Amino acid sequence: MYGREIDGELYTFGVSGKLIMNALVMYDHETMTLWSQFLRKGVKGPLAGVELEVIPVMQTTWSAWKELHPDTLVLRKFSIGRDSYAAYYRSGSAGVIGETTKDNRLGRKELVLGVDVDGATKAYAFNALAAQLVVNDIVGGQDVLVYFDDTTDTALAFDRRVRGSPLTFRLDGAPAGVNTTLIDEETGSRWLAYTGHAIEGELRGETMGRLLSHLSFWFAWKDWNPQTELFGG
Repeated sequence: MYGREIDGELYTFGVSGKLIMNALVMYDHETMTLWSQFLRKGVKGPLAGVELEVIPVMQTTWSAWKELHPDTLVLRKFSIGRDSYAAYYRSGSAGVIGETTKDNRLGRKELVLGVDVDGATKAYAFNALAAQLVVNDIVGGQDVLVYFDDTTDTALAFDRRVRGSPLTFRLDGAPAGVNTTLIDEETGSRWLAYTGHAIEGELRGETMGRLLSHLSFWFAWKDWNPQTELFGG
């Protein structure tokens, strides 16, 4: 999700109908600049090179989201009876134009959480995360925490440096959906896994920042990031 305010002005975006390496290309009505969904910036037109503000979001189930945000508003433009992309998800095809970079470390349609730290990238396959729900890692010199809820396929990446020092996390008991808590080894504080917010202990009230991440098929992530690291690979 991106903010649509640029230099104090609001812009209105639409779908251009174009693709760059299978990824959506937007345009803004005000200047007709083309914007890459994956690059998060203008690629052609008066605002080429301008970067959009990234607003952290999570991709999760509706039931989990409602539990986290019971007063949420819903944008519902029409009723959806079925997923029109179900056959595509099951197929082995790579987008509309095929893949650009061959990389057989994962199957092309495996889901990954791709993390980007100032251009240093690493992919975390959902299959690997399901076997290790809490990952303390380093990407591009940044201390990273990745949490995965295998009941909802929710993957989240946090900056695990708090008050200037990196923390090391583990599960606090068994996973409990959106109520899952983590404990840091350094202070024993308890944290909500879904929000990165400390609820008990020395660090109570602190919140870990979200890192730039992208849920993607493997073929798309490695096309845009051909030098990506792969967790466990």
